[in-house]
Amino acid sequence: MSSIELTPSQKTILTALTNLHRQTEDAVKGEDIAEEVNRNPGTIRNQMQSLKALQLVEGVPGPKGGYKPTANAYEALDVDEMDDAASVPLFHNDETVESANVESIDLSSVHHPELCRAEIHLQGSVRDFHEGDEVIVGPTPLSKLRITGTLDAKDDTNNILILQIDDMLAPAEDPAH
Repeated sequence: MSSIELTPSQKTILTALTNLHRQTEDAVKGEDIAEEVNRNPGTIRNQMQSLKALQLVEGVPGPKGGYKPTANAYEALDVDEMDDAASVPLFHNDETVESANVESIDLSSVHHPELCRAEIHLQGSVRDFHEGDEVIVGPTPLSKLRITGTLDAKDDTNNILILQIDDMLAPAEDPAH
């Protein structure tokens, strides 16, 4: 199923749906998705028809209705649908971010500390993050790694924050193993 090629618009909308659904576990209204991705609700409805045809979304009728992602949606987005994901703390300008969880951390250019970047892949929205913001990730569950950085860029479609690393500490506290 992961061979489905989504357009950037479909991927953005499907990502927003999975993030909003994860927060409430209920059907998500098209208007809420439209607000999250800054698009017209009519555009969302049209895209949802194509995502339904691809079996990535199911419609829920009624007053509490809306849309729910299918298991295929998580697979198409290459996102793990975890019931009990380990919680990795995320701080944005010294405030805890409750609506997101760190899925993975990719370090690049480690051999050039002055160019060192971290790609933080989130399950949750990156909409409220802006260039220059301070972001702290961790400590991670096993290694107790904590990264402090300045937001250099973000990828809204893939929920990725790209940080210029200011400090990296491991272990930030006593390891769990």
